[in-house]
Amino acid sequence: MLQTLKFLTTQRWGWALVVLSSLGLLGTALYFQYGLNLQPCIKCIYVRSGFAGILLAGIIGLLAPKNALLRIVALLSVGAAAVFGALQAHELLSIEQLLVEGGFFSCSLFAEVPSWMPLDQWLPAIFEPTGSCGDTSWQFLGKSMAFWSALTLWCYAAVAALLLIAQVAKLSSNPYRG
Repeated sequence: MLQTLKFLTTQRWGWALVVLSSLGLLGTALYFQYGLNLQPCIKCIYVRSGFAGILLAGIIGLLAPKNALLRIVALLSVGAAAVFGALQAHELLSIEQLLVEGGFFSCSLFAEVPSWMPLDQWLPAIFEPTGSCGDTSWQFLGKSMAFWSALTLWCYAAVAALLLIAQVAKLSSNPYRG
């Protein structure tokens, strides 16, 4: 099984799937923002940056899937971006729960990003927070966007961890070995 998983990471189509899925999810976020006028809060932007990190890591893997070092860097980056985004989504879920219970919370109106990567200034249409935390006006199956984002990101992280573990397997060139 590990050999099969490792083999999949050496194929461009697997990495293309990572790129297309994360691109689709980012596109969906932009549709919610600009098509449905659901403005993202700062935590939503951090979750969105997690998906953007997965996209960039997928591009690295797509460019050189046969290069073991770049493949491992890409898998580690997918995992790190997914965990970061999922933790932000969990914080947003906590804020939503606090507000449902009648509490009060106010989140920052400005992104706190590293000075060497000011995404909110480089791409404000994608990474500038324009909403307030805790808005649950959109739900699917009774769950908020933060829940679905966290679930998706944890799935990315789990798959990345499994694929990273598979990198220790030795690929066999014998077509009769399973």
